Amino acid sequence: MATWDDVRRLATALPEVTERPSYDGRPAWRVKDKLFAWDRPLRGGDLSALGADAPDGPVLGVSVPDVGVKDALAADDPDVYFTIPHLDGYAAVLVRLDRIDEAELAELVTEAWLCKAPKRLAKQFRETLGD
Repeated sequence: MATWDDVRRLATALPEVTERPSYDGRPAWRVKDKLFAWDRPLRGGDLSALGADAPDGPVLGVSVPDVGVKDALAADDPDVYFTIPHLDGYAAVLVRLDRIDEAELAELVTEAWLCKAPKRLAKQFRETLGD
């Protein structure tokens, strides 16, 4: 089970990340001012759309490379990943933070960062990893 402290530690360990609250005052992480991970509580419309499947724990939003990746994650592991109508057509997926392990969270946050980081910065980061 991951926590917001885990998200914060993983996100801020990546190059040129800033933590700045979102418009509603919740934690959000950016690279070069591009949002890649954020606290995304479910709102009334989300709860109505999800019905009984709506999670009651913390929800993390993360960028993904494309809508196909979002759909695949939600289909492959619906206990962890899901989406809402508000995100239709948008390359982002929601994560039940209390159902993801730290290793998978680390991979997810890093991939989200790579989606939004400038190409040169992402290339430098990959080179440090030996990719």
